[in-house]
Amino acid sequence: MRPAWLEVSLDALAHNFHLLKEKANGAQVIGVVKANAYGHGAVEIGKELLRLGAWGLAVATPQEARALREAGVVGRILLLGSLHPEQAQAVAELELIPSISTLQSAEALNALGKPIPVHLEFDTGLGRSGFPVEEAHLVRERFAQYENLLIQGIYSHFADAEENARWTEEQIERFMEVRRAFGPGYFYHLCNTAGTLGFGGCGLSAVRPGIGLYGLLPGWGLRPIARLLAKPTQVRKLPAGYRIGYGGLYTTQVEEWIATLPVGYADGIPRLVFNRATVRYRPPGSAEPLACPVVGRVSMDQITVRLPEAVGLDQVFEVATADHDPTSSLWGWAELTGTVSYEPAVRLSPRLARVYLRGGVEVARVG
Repeated sequence: MRPAWLEVSLDALAHNFHLLKEKANGAQVIGVVKANAYGHGAVEIGKELLRLGAWGLAVATPQEARALREAGVVGRILLLGSLHPEQAQAVAELELIPSISTLQSAEALNALGKPIPVHLEFDTGLGRSGFPVEEAHLVRERFAQYENLLIQGIYSHFADAEENARWTEEQIERFMEVRRAFGPGYFYHLCNTAGTLGFGGCGLSAVRPGIGLYGLLPGWGLRPIARLLAKPTQVRKLPAGYRIGYGGLYTTQVEEWIATLPVGYADGIPRLVFNRATVRYRPPGSAEPLACPVVGRVSMDQITVRLPEAVGLDQVFEVATADHDPTSSLWGWAELTGTVSYEPAVRLSPRLARVYLRGGVEVARVG
């Protein structure tokens, strides 16, 4: 096996799942596993979420759903986002629950001539996709004419539940207008992770957490479920004045121990964290891990790290830690590069093996 891998804790995933369900006052949980479960591996994460009791899974594309089906996932799969009419056949083939936000996609699905459960999306303020709230009654009347479309669910997306409570409350009220237009008996859902944590699921049928399942949001008791591990391929002492990496962006000040780790930006490490990020390792007999700076440019396949002393090639380094450390975690990488934790997570490369643990014991491996 390549000496670099992603270790995923299913125990941490279960902790996050139950915490979010509790915050949602017991509403159903739709597990969002799009973008390869935010980089964590959609098949194994999806199977675990269903085992934990998720109502179903949510993906962004039919291709993502196909990978789940081919891996034996038989539970509900909700296709989020605006459906293109050309995707209608794949929806039927894979037995998906599509999101409908245009009449063109509705007509394409209805023309297939077989019953298809659908969820209708309404635009309550995000401005990205969905039927207008003001047309809820008209949409209901129009869909009554589609003999093959079975409306099961109705939903919308928050635009800024993390930071803008007033806007979020306005979106909730607009969604309630839709709910009043359609009445009871439908599966209503609105809340993402931030909405679940801040607004208690809004008293609806379900919540749709994504980033919260993976623990990449600090301050709520959520636990990051993955850490990136690697063993060095070379450890050597370099003299003072030695330039390291492309562009020579780091120069040794004295004699320094430098380790080369076989991961780089092709594995998902942001290129801009050079000379700012740290990695950790625990020396034999030490109670606490040591933080070591990443020095020099992040290469496609390698990084270089300054050590306090020599280590063997069997030493395991935590390149990304399972916490919210500002310099060594996925969340920290996002802070260092001015983005959100979603981005470094989804950029974790498929070429990294995923090793899944439950109770500290490996239960699955992919790659």
